Amino acid sequence: MHAAYTYQAAGRVHVFDASPMPWQETPEPGLRLKPVRYDDAQGGFLGLVSFAPLARSGLHQHRGVATSFVLDGSLTDFAGPIGLHQAGINLCGATHDAIAYQQTLLVSRLEGPVAYPNSRGPLTGLHAGSRHDDFDNPAPEASPDLNVDVDRLVPQQTGIRGIVRQTIFDYAGTGSAHRFVQLALAPGAVCPAWRCTRLTELWIRGGLLQIDDRVAHGNCFVVIEPGAEVRMASPYGVRLLAWAEGAEEWLEPTALDRARAQRPSLFGF
Repeated sequence: MHAAYTYQAAGRVHVFDASPMPWQETPEPGLRLKPVRYDDAQGGFLGLVSFAPLARSGLHQHRGVATSFVLDGSLTDFAGPIGLHQAGINLCGATHDAIAYQQTLLVSRLEGPVAYPNSRGPLTGLHAGSRHDDFDNPAPEASPDLNVDVDRLVPQQTGIRGIVRQTIFDYAGTGSAHRFVQLALAPGAVCPAWRCTRLTELWIRGGLLQIDDRVAHGNCFVVIEPGAEVRMASPYGVRLLAWAEGAEEWLEPTALDRARAQRPSLFGF
């Protein structure tokens, strides 16, 4: 599977416009991918996933956290449906088979491999890090999906003028101190410069984000490598999803502390 992003050197910011990227077929009929980052060894993925009507994921078990946001359509598994503009979180051990009854489009991120039954034939290629294994559902009484109505979440102040955060998932209980949030920058908002301490990735839902000397617009992905120094602003407003594996490090902390009673926080660490 060809991915747009490949690691080159620490401390870089990469912007990818997903709209012109070609769809890549998987061996499973009706399932296609636009991979921005695809790590088959570790089960890491960031990109778009498309389901044709009546396409299925096939029975599988997540061996790491998976998050998705529904851009169009709906998916249904034994616990019920996930619909438009909802985020779905699959925890480690989540075991299910999802089907689309209409054309469906997701932005998705995987943080671990996925197991398919040994009895299954060739792996679908839908999930990076797909493996054959025997498994049972470790928590049959629990839903395999945590579904969140993202736009109904209460906005939280970040401590930066014009920037608010909605926390979708804080990874509590997963063993990872990561964050999955929606950020909204009002027109004219400027974020103080910060250093990325661990992998951080963005998907622009709508509007325009100035990041360093580039512009990211709707349906652009941004991969921010550890060590990168980041400057963000939005002259006309932007709404984006962000996955942060570590807290930002402010490059001018003294000035920030003088200006505010407490340090700002983009991602809610």
